[in-house]
Amino acid sequence: MKQLFDEVSYSCSKLVTQKYSTSFSLATKMLSPKIRSAIYNIYGFVRFADEIVDSFHEYDKELLLNKFEEDYYASKAQGISLNPILNAFIHTVNQYKIPDHLTQAFLKSMRADLHKTEYTTDEEYKAYIYGSADVVGLMCLKVFVNGNDEQYEDLKEAAKRLGSAFQKVNFLRDLKDDINVLNRSYFPNINLKELDAISKNIIIQDIESDFEFAYKNGILNLPVEAKFGVYMAYRYYRKLLKKLKNTPSEKIINTRIRVSNPMKMNLLARSYVKYKLNLM
Repeated sequence: MKQLFDEVSYSCSKLVTQKYSTSFSLATKMLSPKIRSAIYNIYGFVRFADEIVDSFHEYDKELLLNKFEEDYYASKAQGISLNPILNAFIHTVNQYKIPDHLTQAFLKSMRADLHKTEYTTDEEYKAYIYGSADVVGLMCLKVFVNGNDEQYEDLKEAAKRLGSAFQKVNFLRDLKDDINVLNRSYFPNINLKELDAISKNIIIQDIESDFEFAYKNGILNLPVEAKFGVYMAYRYYRKLLKKLKNTPSEKIINTRIRVSNPMKMNLLARSYVKYKLNLM
């Protein structure tokens, strides 16, 4: 029965989200049940592609990514994939009419991670972030607005800015692994191996600008089904950014800064109160 297979596929995407990201999983649980599965399906797809280029060092990453992309498009044409993660993503792409140029931009940035280790210009940096993060925000926005093209256009820039902010926070948090394990340097014109307070503050100010725009022009105007879940993710990343801001530059290079699980639950409780009292 195809319906049963689809349900198994959605469960796999949900499991991937829960295993790989407790914070994203927590935020997704705060979305309306009507759209929750679709967001899990998007996360499963982008997480698997990201794992190929970031983690599978003992294997031919390029071959794996090529096969992943080929399987996606072959399965999309058939309407089914025996890879449950692809099968779930295909269903969401078709249901919410997620345009292929978003998927292509994402895969292009993942492919860059196979070979490119340094981003020396703002143009390169912004192009990578657009593909690796902004388009994921736009995919989710397609789900949130559920076919309302006017609302999508109104919220599109804010969704991109929020995706950018999340990605830049990840870059700053993951400096240790990016530099020492993956040999990557995303921030242009900054010596990340000798990150100083001035350079760190420039990065943080840029992120704060993205957050401010995304909150005022996007989060506050989201459909009710999505608003609290996205607000929760925003609050988590703002907390993570605050911790990074208060951490000496040399420690960021040598330590992966985290938000503890008790702090995440505390954030959830306080965010819920603000949301219910309309204090956002």
